[in-house]
Amino acid sequence: MRAAVVHEIGQDKLEVLDDVEAVGFGPGKVRIRIRATGLCHSDVSAMNGVLPQPAPFVPGHEGAGEILDVGDGVSRLAAGDRVLMCWLPACGGCAACRRGQGHLCLAGFMNAGTPSFRRPGGDVFGFAGTGTFTEEVVVDAGCAVPIPDDVPFDIAALIGCGVTTGLGAAINTAKVEAGSSVAVIGCGGVGISAIQGAKLQGAAQIVAVDPVESRREAALRFGATEAVAPDRLADAKQRITAGEGFDYVFEVVGKSATARTAYETTRRGGTLCVVGAGAMDDHLRLNMFELFFDEKRILPSMYGGGDVLRSYERAIALWRAGRIDLAGLITHRVPLAGINDALAQMRSGEALRTCIEL
Repeated sequence: MRAAVVHEIGQDKLEVLDDVEAVGFGPGKVRIRIRATGLCHSDVSAMNGVLPQPAPFVPGHEGAGEILDVGDGVSRLAAGDRVLMCWLPACGGCAACRRGQGHLCLAGFMNAGTPSFRRPGGDVFGFAGTGTFTEEVVVDAGCAVPIPDDVPFDIAALIGCGVTTGLGAAINTAKVEAGSSVAVIGCGGVGISAIQGAKLQGAAQIVAVDPVESRREAALRFGATEAVAPDRLADAKQRITAGEGFDYVFEVVGKSATARTAYETTRRGGTLCVVGAGAMDDHLRLNMFELFFDEKRILPSMYGGGDVLRSYERAIALWRAGRIDLAGLITHRVPLAGINDALAQMRSGEALRTCIEL
């Protein structure tokens, strides 16, 4: 079958091959025919080494498709079921799951070091234990979440990661209060979803911050009340909050420099919500006095910070009701053969989300 492969970390282009085989099918597993997958910045971060990932590997973790086959012991799924991919399924039995923090369950990461594919030249891994830039993938049954018939595959793919992450950061993690002021730094697909979440929560002012003009324009369509380039953020802080700082600031870039800016843009007693996934050697510097004196809450948000399955259901309900726009997030559509063009569009900031159709 066809799949897009990264041969070594640091490679900036993918090679689309037709000699890849999905492996590992057996008890507790399902085989999925991928129909649509989103290109998320985390895929690029894995390619360039910011996020740890063994190579060679097939990127992609934001996918949806149809069940082709189920292994022994799988009772809740059947061939033909329409599903989205959950790259971080909760096991239900670990300490995190028992505390009601299934989004912190590490069971899903256990498969990240096991090859998901094979080529004549050897084993190939799947990003985050999945790997959706391919026609078929074999995953644990817990990774396959049924979706209603009225949810298109492209919309379902977005819900599988970016939308759930952004909405959840505003709703579950930060718990944005009605009438509050919000700034969102980084307005790709996840940042736009955080903007929509803040709007849903009733924020009075939502300032979108991004260096790319087209993304700033998009942010206004999705609910931002103002959109500025990074060098105008200080001015917006002064105008909107009289210099005090925003009640909530979302960092959706994953860099210490923008996290530091976000901290300085948050008011005393306000909330900095860290959504971007950064590198292990990129350190955020805070001095002990400001940490104590400013009493700013620093809240990381992993995968939306809440029950993932419930978050999926909520996103679908909000989409059906017209309360959030998911179709508008997909600004580009390409076949698998056009994946490198999609990568170039993402790096340039042209695309909010690119849907790869298989």
